[in-house]
Amino acid sequence: MTSHRNDGKLPNIGGWSTPHPLHSAGYRVERRIRSIAAAALVAVLAFIGTAVGATWFEFNSLVKQHGVSIIPSGKTIATEEPIDPNAGKAISFLLLGQDTRDGSGNAALSGSHNGEDTGSHQSDTAMVVQISADRSYINIVSIPRDSLVNVPSCQTSKGVIPAQYGVMFNSIFNTAWTEGNGLESAANCAVHAVNALTGLSLQQFIVVDFAGLRDMIDAIDGVDVCVPVDTKDSYTDLNLKRGLNHLNGTTATEYARMRHGTGTDGSDIMRTTRQQYLIKQLVNEARSKSLYTNTSQIYQLGKSALKSLNLSSGLADVSTLVGLTLSLKNIDTSHVYARTIPVEAAPSDPNRVVWSSDADAVWTKMRENKALTDESTSSAGASASATASASASASASASASSSSSSSDSSTSNSQQTPDPKTGLIKRSDGTLIDPNTGGIVDAQTGTITDANTGQYIGIADRYLNATVCAVTAQK
Repeated sequence: MTSHRNDGKLPNIGGWSTPHPLHSAGYRVERRIRSIAAAALVAVLAFIGTAVGATWFEFNSLVKQHGVSIIPSGKTIATEEPIDPNAGKAISFLLLGQDTRDGSGNAALSGSHNGEDTGSHQSDTAMVVQISADRSYINIVSIPRDSLVNVPSCQTSKGVIPAQYGVMFNSIFNTAWTEGNGLESAANCAVHAVNALTGLSLQQFIVVDFAGLRDMIDAIDGVDVCVPVDTKDSYTDLNLKRGLNHLNGTTATEYARMRHGTGTDGSDIMRTTRQQYLIKQLVNEARSKSLYTNTSQIYQLGKSALKSLNLSSGLADVSTLVGLTLSLKNIDTSHVYARTIPVEAAPSDPNRVVWSSDADAVWTKMRENKALTDESTSSAGASASATASASASASASASASSSSSSSDSSTSNSQQTPDPKTGLIKRSDGTLIDPNTGGIVDAQTGTITDANTGQYIGIADRYLNATVCAVTAQK
């Protein structure tokens, strides 16, 4: 088995509906000057309500300096904010972190030596991002680079790449880059593959490389990260002590990418959880910035983004991005739901994974535009409450037993309510449960593992910050 589909057919061939043509305008890559609002990518994922807002504020101020006032007529004229043309609609796109050694900045961050990997363009990070129609939450689903998948043929600018069987997910981007001669083909084929595998209809993508992420983090003077255990990595000379660490762009990028040394088990799956955690920490960092007092800092972020990001044309629009960003500025960061797609060890290779049978439940929620939360926890709570009520109405002749049963049921019911500080549910045996995924949380590291497969699916950021680093959650 090389994907979560078990019908023996290639995904999207006689299965999921065929995606839109890859040569459509929605897939063309744009890097025009008008996409200074490209910083809205990071605004959506990490700098919500600050990056584009500040840049817009700065340039809008210049426009107003040369404006001519209208003589009041006695009627009040409402002040208009940028319009979000996608208001009331869910927005989904594929975020790709390009693993390239090209350029001195990327080589320094990748751990490559003597240019041995120069010319390689893997999609080191792949996340499907979905912003809800009412802008109340954001879903982020990571696709492990080591996933073995089947993908249909793909049209590139240089011809058609035949269907591929049992290939690592990250190779899709690299193969299309090589055979299609560039980023446009690589990103298009990655989007095409994700649509085929998931049943989604993504039309947009964003690509960023190591150096770009580093520069954007440096533009806001770094980010706070809670490190659960002393961490050393000889590949990058990373050396972090347990506790709260303020990381610059280089160190934060290395922390999110490392697979060697202490603090990691060497797997790509665990690495995806740190990437998700970094995004959430960047959200908190951005929310702590003042729109007006840090304008120059945010301007540097905009310039860094302009140099580093590649966006499909549907996202490269000032009004669209600014309107979207402003609509998200008050989002509760606890409603940024991030997880790794459920996987299990590949039968053909223990060092690779395949999507488990639970994967489609995640993609179904995405297709139906639902938040990635585990409804079973609330159902369990209702069940426990019903059990308590039944026990309480037991016969008076068994009052002692009834009292004990009612007490136990009441305790069980209270365990279904997440702790307001950590956001987790604690069972009577001390096991910590993440209510969003139903996964089991490691009390020492905050990592979340799938209750069935034991594979990593995320990090309980609120728990980690509150217990290890005593950081108060922002809302």
